[in-house]
Amino acid sequence: MRIVALHHATSGEVIDLSLRPISAETEHSTAIVKTDQFEAIRLVIPRGTDMPQHQVPGSITLHCLEGRVQLGLGETVAELGAHQWVYLEGGAAHSVKGVEDSVLLLTILFPPADASIG
Repeated sequence: MRIVALHHATSGEVIDLSLRPISAETEHSTAIVKTDQFEAIRLVIPRGTDMPQHQVPGSITLHCLEGRVQLGLGETVAELGAHQWVYLEGGAAHSVKGVEDSVLLLTILFPPADASIG
């Protein structure tokens, strides 16, 4: 899977997340906006695609806009379908597998740079 950063949104810019037919040849994940505190990505997961277990330091949300994915959470597997949403605490190990061609809105809330000081 490839994340392609095309155009990052500016403050107040309206972004169209409308659904369109998913094609592995033409659809790619796209970074929508990234700041020091926050990132939003339109994540495209074609059927059968595995995103291996990984973790990020910040809290994340996954909102399934279209399709269905399996979300691996340690020993647990949960299905996330269209219009469903999930929150994961920062550092939570997870994997994603496309059960159907899927589009998700991924948000990451990064911890403050000085969070480890104290």
